[in-house]
Amino acid sequence: MIKVGDALPAATLMEYVEVEGNGCSIGPNPVKLPEAAAGKTIAVFAVPGAFTPTCSAKHVPGFVEQAEAFKAAGVDEIWCLSVNDAFVMGAWARDQKTDGKVRMLADGDAAFAKATGLTLDLNGKGLGLRSNRYSMLVKDGKVVTLNVEGPGKFEVSDAATLLGQAKA
Repeated sequence: MIKVGDALPAATLMEYVEVEGNGCSIGPNPVKLPEAAAGKTIAVFAVPGAFTPTCSAKHVPGFVEQAEAFKAAGVDEIWCLSVNDAFVMGAWARDQKTDGKVRMLADGDAAFAKATGLTLDLNGKGLGLRSNRYSMLVKDGKVVTLNVEGPGKFEVSDAATLLGQAKA
């Protein structure tokens, strides 16, 4: 399992972009790690699934509400990761009103979750292989703090906990 001091794995996540940028940017766009994290402080949190109860009611809203406080604490970006496709993450971003606050990144084939060792097997529940629920503070591509939840828990990966660590 990834630990404090480790570099983010060289995986590629996907982000659904709705506003035209350079070139043909509308739709799924690759986000190559660790290049996307280079020179930045990033608050990363991962959830088992988009539109799921705890993730939608507590986890994402906490980070959206605290986005300005994270910026004031020196955090450049907030990333939400989930083993879903970029289209689902884009729809969830609209639903959660994350624009300009939280980047919703798809780990469609769980490559990032597998590379970090933070997978969650939900095959018996009809959800397949997912990401465990966690948060981490990443500086210049390296993990500074890591908060991994126990099964079925939401106690240490919340926005308030990570914000406290970012301020420390």
